[in-house]
Amino acid sequence: MDDYYVYVYIDPRNFEEFYFGKGKGSRKDAHLADTANSKKTRRIAAIRKAGLEPIIRVIARHLSHHDALLVEKTLLWRLGRHLANVSTGHYADKFRPHDTLHRELWGFDYQRGLYYYNVGEGPGRNWDDCRTFGFIAAGNRNPWRAAILGLKPGDVVAAYLKKHGFVGIGILTDQAKPIREVTIKDKPLLSHNLRCRRMQGEYVAPVKWVVAVRRSQAKWKPKAGLFTTQLVRASLDGQPQTVAFLETAFGIKMAELLK
Repeated sequence: MDDYYVYVYIDPRNFEEFYFGKGKGSRKDAHLADTANSKKTRRIAAIRKAGLEPIIRVIARHLSHHDALLVEKTLLWRLGRHLANVSTGHYADKFRPHDTLHRELWGFDYQRGLYYYNVGEGPGRNWDDCRTFGFIAAGNRNPWRAAILGLKPGDVVAAYLKKHGFVGIGILTDQAKPIREVTIKDKPLLSHNLRCRRMQGEYVAPVKWVVAVRRSQAKWKPKAGLFTTQLVRASLDGQPQTVAFLETAFGIKMAELLK
């Protein structure tokens, strides 16, 4: 039934909108008789003390209940910090949290990705360190730096160790940074007892390992058509055979990790 509407209460002293609601029939006028002690009723009392009445206006009409809820929540999100509404409204989980426009948010500005990541052991990094302290690393020059900076918090990585196989599945917990700016386990990463002592120039991204194994336990199956590349990072979208192998080998469900 399309008989719902969305309304607003306006303070006539300064024409500020201070309350949004949805309803039907006489619902928009009900707040005038509300005796509860709330920000809304205190505002109405202050308006009346000045010899005025709130301005009540219908913003949208002939709405279904679903549409009325959505319009109400949109208005609450837009002006929520300045309103007398107590509830955040329905569909709150579908709207961006306030005070987050300065940064990208997973689920709003980007979706979780699933990536192959070549951990690339060498003079500048060691898989044992990555596994023990929870991180992946790359060199500070392109294309290596660009590869790790292209990952975002929430992305899922399948760590691959050349000549061994896949050694871990993890979720990035922060953007990659120069190693001197990275703290893990409440200590600067460089102050930990790392096997590799030549990491000063590395870029590092902290990872929460869902599962990580020693190189001797790496997962691989020769001639099985598993995806591998010399690139540092590559998407595993379109690689169902490799994803299925990883799920079986590590006993995980990628779909659960990507939610």
